[in-house]
Amino acid sequence: MSILEQLVSEIKIPKMVKVRQSFPRTAIRDIAKTIREQVERAEIGGRIKAGDKVAITIGSRGIENLLTITKAVVGILKERGAKPFIIPTMGSHGGATAKGQVEVLKNLGITEDTVGAPIRSTMEVVVLGTTESGVPVYFDRYTATELDATIVMGRIKPHTSFRGSYESGLAKMIVIGLGKQKGAEICHATRLTNMSGRIEEMARVAIDKANIAFAIGIIENAYDETCKIVALPKEKIMDEEPVLLALAKANLPQILFERCHVLIVDEIGKNISGTGMDPNIVKRFTSDAMQCKPLTQRIVALDLTKETHGNANGIGLADICTERLYNKMDFYKTYPNPLTSRVLLSAKIPMVMDSDSQAIRAAIKTCLDVDYNNIRMIRIKNTMKLDEIYISENMTDEADKNPNIEVLDHPMPMTFDEKGNLF
Repeated sequence: MSILEQLVSEIKIPKMVKVRQSFPRTAIRDIAKTIREQVERAEIGGRIKAGDKVAITIGSRGIENLLTITKAVVGILKERGAKPFIIPTMGSHGGATAKGQVEVLKNLGITEDTVGAPIRSTMEVVVLGTTESGVPVYFDRYTATELDATIVMGRIKPHTSFRGSYESGLAKMIVIGLGKQKGAEICHATRLTNMSGRIEEMARVAIDKANIAFAIGIIENAYDETCKIVALPKEKIMDEEPVLLALAKANLPQILFERCHVLIVDEIGKNISGTGMDPNIVKRFTSDAMQCKPLTQRIVALDLTKETHGNANGIGLADICTERLYNKMDFYKTYPNPLTSRVLLSAKIPMVMDSDSQAIRAAIKTCLDVDYNNIRMIRIKNTMKLDEIYISENMTDEADKNPNIEVLDHPMPMTFDEKGNLF
């Protein structure tokens, strides 16, 4: 028995209970029909002509129905005689390489075969102009110089590191996504408290100077389902996005418990959140620009998703991780993010333990001012899947009092294999 195992061997893991959390659940049932209705609106429909070569932006996030949405847009453009192209728009993600960004798209299900349009990936940019404060605005070279129009497509949601009228959404896709690594770097050169304002001023220049025709904004509900799709003419993007952001915030899932001692996150990854696990959910941020009441004393991260390709950005939010997760971490995929964003905390390495069991017990042991026989613990799959979670049995009374929480099972011990990892 190792010294680490000896130090945590007497720690007891509480029995856990499966519960269901309920959130508002408006969702679009016919994605393709909704896309067509939006794109064929009078103020949108005439902006793409036969023969136009058109860029469609795709970012690095795991957006529900992304393939269906993209195929629908490609199909409509082809019907009009246009020539659509898929443009990876993800700043420094994918290891900040053109090949890496194509690989990210592949793992999102986006390939030339699946969507019926060629992918053109480059990290080369041109300067469209400068903002009033002298900040250069970069834009994908291929899109700017060889194509006739750009459709900016992206999900709108609260950002993980800053607040403002423009967070994760269309303006950010224009500035950082289409700006590539250079655009991401120049945008992140300011303090995060100023980020929304910088995105706004840079996006306004790009919209004025670039060949953007319109945008397609996507909003998801708390169940990771598409609940709204809206097409915006380019002149309305900046006015409408703050309204859509407010709607996205109202649909954000949450952990419906105010406090616990230990939070277990089964998996983190860039396909789940830009910061691996969404700080808005775990109530722990990588920047002092964000302040909130803490949810937990300790966060345990158990694994890395396959889709993240070794990018463990966000691992720094955890206090403890497993050796399994650490061994999957690719520094060359992880570090371009903090080197570009200047947010180093997101890539710091937590305490690494041999197994799930050891990591969980280490988290319990290191809690302060607690009764170790009455630990409050929550376990989630990831920060996107919060409808069904696990809570320690001593939290069931609280669950019973909340009309939005349903207890689904009896308390049961966590079960581990011979290596100490959860089944």
